[in-house]
Formats: sequence, structure tokens, C-alpha cells
Amino acid sequence: MLKTLLQFGERSPLLRNSRLLRTCFKTKFAVAFSSYKPLLPKSNKGIRESKYFVDYKEVEVYGGDGGDGCMSFMKIPRVEFAGPDGGDGGNGGHVIFIASNMKKSLNHLDSPVKGIRGVDGGPQNCHGATMDHTYIQVPMGTVISSINGQELANLECDGDYYVAGRGGAGGRGNKFYLSNENRGPSVAEKGAKGEHQRLRVELRTMANVGLIGFPNAGKSTLLRAITNAKPKVAAYPFTTRNPFVGIMEFSDHKQMTVADIPGLITGAHKNLGLGFSFLQHIQRCTCLLYMIDLSYTEPWTQYKALQYELEQYQQGLSTRPCLIVANKIDLSVAEKNLEVLKAHVDLPVLAVSAAKRIGLEELMIEIRELYERYEVDSTKTDAENKAS
Repeated sequence: MLKTLLQFGERSPLLRNSRLLRTCFKTKFAVAFSSYKPLLPKSNKGIRESKYFVDYKEVEVYGGDGGDGCMSFMKIPRVEFAGPDGGDGGNGGHVIFIASNMKKSLNHLDSPVKGIRGVDGGPQNCHGATMDHTYIQVPMGTVISSINGQELANLECDGDYYVAGRGGAGGRGNKFYLSNENRGPSVAEKGAKGEHQRLRVELRTMANVGLIGFPNAGKSTLLRAITNAKPKVAAYPFTTRNPFVGIMEFSDHKQMTVADIPGLITGAHKNLGLGFSFLQHIQRCTCLLYMIDLSYTEPWTQYKALQYELEQYQQGLSTRPCLIVANKIDLSVAEKNLEVLKAHVDLPVLAVSAAKRIGLEELMIEIRELYERYEVDSTKTDAENKAS
């Protein structure tokens, strides 16, 4: 039935003469016959600019030092050699990274991270307190590796943890050294130093979908239109220098993460500009959306150039599940350029206007269907690998 209605819309003289009207017509019927409805964000008024997304950090970790042991002797009236009473120092606290489903980014992670030092021992057999551990919450899917690249931990599930810096043991007080041979020990230990490591903390997967394109293609505008993220938008290139991630929502309570990747330039695979750091973000996205600017007379060249940069950086990166989003359909030259683009590419092309909010609901449905197809295919592949 939906196909029949769309064919009727194509035959209608009013819709045939306007690309914008045809886009609106298809969007309304695609949403009407879908089992779920995309939820576009409400007005942006009164919402602060969000922090940018961080998916990689180098962190220095120091376990808490142990408390020092105490050297002390009992003072009892009329007892000349009452013996030692120096207490032991407390153990220092560990530094522990723990996976949490409440965290989505590493932007809260500071360096250095230090554990709490144990309390020194005291006289009258007072032992120092062992300090609590310092827990650092990180998103699920965080990979922790040494500075040399050796993987140390993969925190996949909620509650997985890794002890990054062990606390030092507390020093012994002089009471510990009391023996039949030494009735008045005059020695006490210093607390042990906590473990020190320099680590790389990175996210294996940054987002379900990544928006990639050249500068000023409209990636940040689209992210603001379909999620509640608020990246900076301006009329000059390289407005976005750090990735932003927003949550795309649907009426059946399904949520998907969408990342705005800073604009690539020709030669990014050679690390021109900030090429490697930008391409690393793309590596952590499951599906890709190529943002094509329809104001260019040869829009397909943008798609070919983006594919080339991805493939030169990592073989197979351009073959991930993807869609082409033709932005700025509201421009006067857009309809002609859209037809040219479709003739030169073999992927589905969705025409939208992020600024005018045209075609966004249909795009959100297509993004979800693309990701769900990927999930089904990956589940089948995993099952076949286990069976073999």
C-alpha cells in the first residue's frame, strides 16, 4: 500500500515539480506506516552548549602510599622497661577503573589519578586506618592498555573492573619486632609506595552511527536537528574540532548514539591537519553516514574522496554499513545535483535539509533499519563462528 501511495505522489503534477514536496510526501507516509515514530528534539532555548566527546586519554595512575609504622615505647609509672607500643601503618587505597552504563564519555577523566594514602601508625598500639579504594567510572567497552600498546583490560560489561594502581602496604611499627631476643626494638618501617602506571584509556566503540564529511557539509547542524546535542554551528570551516555525541530517540524507547566527527580534508590519511586523530574517531563508529553537500556541482567527488581517505587509513573501513545523506536539498541547485549524485553512486541516497528540518524523520528510520540489519548480520556471523 505504501508503495502505491508513493507512486501516486510521483505522478502528481504538484509533487512532480517540487523536490521538497516529494521529500515531505515520502517522509510522512514512511513514518505513518512504521511501527515506531522518530522523536525529534524540542526547542533548543535555554539549553547550554554540551561538552565535546572524549574517546581517548592518557592517564597517570598512582596507588595510595602505605602509612608509616610508629616507633614508640609504653610509658607506665614505676615501670622502667614497659616495652614497645608502636602501631602499624594502614594500607594505601587502590585506584580501580570500573565499567558503568551511566557513563558515555571519558571527558570526566583527569590525570594524574591518585589513591588515598594510608594513615600512619600511632603510640599505644594504635594501627593506622586502611583507606578506601578510589573508583573511576568509565563507559562500557573501555579498553585499557599500557603506554607501549599492550592491552591490559577490556571492560565490556557493567561492573567489570581493573585495578590500575595498587595501594602500598602499611609499614610495621616497632611492636611488630618484639621478640624474646629483642625486648626493646627501636626500628619501624616506612609505608610502601603505591603502584605507578601510565595508561592509555580508549573506547572500543564510540557511537552506533558516525557522521563523516568535508568541512561545512552540515554535520553539526544535522546532529542538532535529530538529537539534543549542541555542537557549535558557524559559517566557516572546522567549526567542530572535537567529536560530539547525541542520543537519537524513538517512540518505542529505543535509543541510538550518533557522533559528529570533525571534518576531514584531502590527505587526512597522511596525517595532514589532524587527520589521524579524526580518522581514529571514525574507526570507533559501527555505521557511517556520508554527508554530501548538494551546493557543489560534482557532489559524487566528495563521496569518492571520503571513501579513498578511509580505505587508505585502514583497509576495509569504507566497507562498513553506510548511507549517503545529501544535505541542503532546499537550495535551488540541489535537485539537479542530487540526480547527478544518484547516477554516480551505488548506495541509497537520502535527501534532507538539516537547517530547514526536511526529511529528518525518514532519515532517522533509515538509520535505525541500517543498524538493526547490522546487528542481525553480526549475530548470525558470531553463531556460525561458534558452530565451526
